[in-house]
Formats: sequence, C-alpha cells, structure tokens
Amino acid sequence: MRKEILDLLKTAGDTYISGEEIADKLGVTRTAVWKHIKELRRAGYDIVSQAHSGYALKGAPDVLTPEELAPLLEGSLFGTNILYHEETRSTNEDGKAAANAGAPDGTVVVTEFQGTGHGRLSRGWFCPKGEGVLFSVILRPTSFLPQEAPKCTLLAAVAVARAIRSLGLDVGIKWPNDILAGGKKLVGILTEMSAEMERIHYIVIGIGINVNIAADEFSPDIQDTATSLSILAGHTVDRRQLLAAILHEMETLYIAVQKDGFAPMFDAWRALSVTLGQDVSVLAPGETFEGRALDIDDTGALLVDTAAGRRRVLAGDVSIRPKGWKGKR
Repeated sequence: MRKEILDLLKTAGDTYISGEEIADKLGVTRTAVWKHIKELRRAGYDIVSQAHSGYALKGAPDVLTPEELAPLLEGSLFGTNILYHEETRSTNEDGKAAANAGAPDGTVVVTEFQGTGHGRLSRGWFCPKGEGVLFSVILRPTSFLPQEAPKCTLLAAVAVARAIRSLGLDVGIKWPNDILAGGKKLVGILTEMSAEMERIHYIVIGIGINVNIAADEFSPDIQDTATSLSILAGHTVDRRQLLAAILHEMETLYIAVQKDGFAPMFDAWRALSVTLGQDVSVLAPGETFEGRALDIDDTGALLVDTAAGRRRVLAGDVSIRPKGWKGKR
C-alpha cells in the first residue's frame, strides 16, 4: 500500500492530491490512507498536507527501499523481488536464507548497513550506514553447471564497472573482481553457491560499494588503499540510480551468458582489466612468485608468465599486488 500511495504522490508532482481521491483509487478508507502517510513521514518522506487540498510529496529520503527502487526496475527480472533490511549482519547470509526458503531467480537483498560483511579471503568490509550500496543477488541458472559458477564473480565485476563508468568515472577491474580507481579500491564482491554435482541450487553474489563516504571517514589503515565514488566525482552520487544501473547491467549479462556462454563476457572483462599486461606479485599460501599477468583462461583463472614458466592462478587462492609490493596482505 505504501508503494501505491507513493506512486500516486510522485505522479501528482507538485500538485496536491486529496486523501479521498487516494482512497478511491486504491479502494481503501481515508483513515487507512492517513495511517500510511504517517508511516511514510516516519520513514523520512517529506509529505506536506493542506486543508481542502490533500497531500503533496516534497522530498524523499536517500534510502534503497523497494518503494524507491521498484519504479527504476520496472519490468526487470532483478526488480521483481526486493528484500530490504535497514540494518543486517550480511546481505549474503540473508540471501542464502532467502534462497533456501525458495526466493526466485533475480531476488535482490539490500541494506543500508551490514555489521559483519566480508569479502574474498574472509576480509572485512565496512561502510558507514547510508553511505554505500550494499546488496546481494540470488541467481538460479539452469543453463550451466556448478563448475562455471565462479565465472559469475567476473560477470558481476563487469556489470559494476560498466555502471560506474556510465557516471563518467574511470575505473577498472583488478583480477578477479576488485573495482579500482587510481589504484584505490571502490568495490568488493563475494560469490557463494549451493549446488550438487550436476545442478546449481542457487548462487548468491554480494556486492559492497563505497559511494558517498568522505575521505576522513575511512579508517587510517585503509585511507591509502580505499576511495569512494563521491570523492572521485566531487559530488554526492545518487545511490538509487547507481544500484538500478548495476542491476540492469547484471541482468543483461546474466541473460546473455545463459544464451551465448561466458566467452563474450570474458572479452568485456579483459577490456576493463587493469591487471592484464602488468608485472605482478602473486601471494599464494606458502609461496610468493612474480611474473607478468598475461590473460585469463576459459575458466576465469589468471595466467601469469614467470621466469620458470606459465602459472595458472585460481580465484580465491591469491592476492595480486604490483611487482615489488612490500605491504601487508
């Protein structure tokens, strides 16, 4: 009901619409309309009322609720089922729980803040409340096998990079899925799966993006390695529009790989890579080696040419740093 009332208010623009008209259109009582208006105001919507005229929407809060996202995702698979939590421990954990409960393909879990978010290699991910885009997408592909699921991590990186670049910001992908700008990290992506030998039950892709975080909000230990979209752009970025753009890109790629396979998506990843062609140090469990990042193979693994020959590096096993890097892992 809240969404329908918001739709009517947004359609009216600066024109007042009476409670009676809203009630008639929605088939409810004026008292019910008044109660929902109160809830919308409590949620941060600036709804003014005027005697004998009705209600008008003057402003909306910067939130990623279904009411705000649904109009931007109308007709999209990834906008059909949006699960919103103002705060949560982890959208991936919520996504897996929802998937196990039967949530459909394309379900999006989104939050304003998560307390225990984590990325690849169990690294933490922290973002102040309401200043990032934190979400997970549930996929239930039927056209490829479990061994191909890790490729969806690269797919997500391509989608996010394309959406950010549409803002006019120069970003690239560090293998396999970190989005960087000027060498600093903007985005973390974590993919998890439930499957049998020949069948994927579901894939959950979790994405965390630093959007409107000021430079002094980053903790001292990551100020030299992390940045945000607002810092790059020089102004606040509309989180709703950004998330909608990412979901549109993800859906387009998701449909394409199920139809045509992953090869075209890999080409798109290569075009956005800041790793390929670079000298790198590979930090693997128990060893470190150096070489030149040459390409990715048809599984998404990184191919590195070393003095001792070509090495194949698997996602999740290593970290990539510029050659000669001496920092902490």
